[in-house]
Amino acid sequence: MKLSVIILNYNVRYFLELCLKSVEASLVNIDAEIIVIDNLSSDDSCVMVKTMFPKVKLIENKENYGFSKGNNIGVAQAKGNYICVLNPDTVVAEDTFESLLQFANQRSNLGILGCRLIDGQGHFLPESKRNVPRPMTAIKKMLGFSKSYYVSGLDEKSIGKSSVFVGAFMIMKRDIYNQVGGFDEDYFMYGEDIDLSYKVEQAGYDNIYNGQATIIHYKGESTLKDQTYANRFYGAMQIFYDKHFKSNIVFDTLVWFGIKLGPIVLKSSKAIQSNPKQYTLIASGHNGSIESITKQEVKWYSQLESYEDDTEFILDNNHLSFKSIIEILSNTPKNCTATFKILPKNSNFIIGSNSSKSRGAVIQLNNN
Repeated sequence: MKLSVIILNYNVRYFLELCLKSVEASLVNIDAEIIVIDNLSSDDSCVMVKTMFPKVKLIENKENYGFSKGNNIGVAQAKGNYICVLNPDTVVAEDTFESLLQFANQRSNLGILGCRLIDGQGHFLPESKRNVPRPMTAIKKMLGFSKSYYVSGLDEKSIGKSSVFVGAFMIMKRDIYNQVGGFDEDYFMYGEDIDLSYKVEQAGYDNIYNGQATIIHYKGESTLKDQTYANRFYGAMQIFYDKHFKSNIVFDTLVWFGIKLGPIVLKSSKAIQSNPKQYTLIASGHNGSIESITKQEVKWYSQLESYEDDTEFILDNNHLSFKSIIEILSNTPKNCTATFKILPKNSNFIIGSNSSKSRGAVIQLNNN
């Protein structure tokens, strides 16, 4: 088998449905499997998977084991030569896996392969390509100087080396994953992707960023930004430095302040909400207020810049491919203040997120 796609889920039933629809569309021509590991969700995620995606291998954990152990459980049952660790709040294009696997086969010393991530409004996510956050780099990042934290010298749509990738999307050979011991289960959530990336690079492999492939990552759907988040996030950073670097009193102090003050900062930052007064449906053959968009040729129009911020565009997956939707978001003018959500194929809800800093929204539609 060529590929195993590993998706760890926790209480994001609707984002998982959208993700699985995009993954299935991307695996049509590949000998592959999809493995969903559920960390004891309280919603109907598992029922949905069993009902709507019978070919998906579902592992129902009896407790919430966290990100590292949950993914390790999935990889242990994988049969693919390659694995892709994928978050449930992502959307891939129909050609994502074909193009990236073809690229991977051409690299002789490939470790982890990452790609370009955008949020639900088409904005590039800089964590798509990061440097190893050595103590001084991390200290600068905590103080607001993030240039050295990200691989800023590599254009977002280019190809090149990047030491660290986010756990939302990682492709690598299963043998390499096992060689370095997979995700370190000392991390419950956060930091494990940095640790794995670092271990793979230390083992002598090249971690490569391919910005010619783009996926959507809604980001933060499975977590709430509270005291627990702060404890786990800064605690994970402490584990990473204790494991790989010498003690640094400045860093240790900043981690302590991060745990204490993190929730206060998070509460002061307001989530971006939208209460649109009008919706505009975008679908193949749509002849409404903007020109039609087809699967063969995706065009974005300057009229978007004139729409007000109370307009929300619904990208209809019944007529638009996932690739088209990703290209539409990628090419949206930066000064466009309208928002976007997706209507998944054969679904009765629209879904999306207005910012990478806030949780997304699911809007149920009337079946009539």
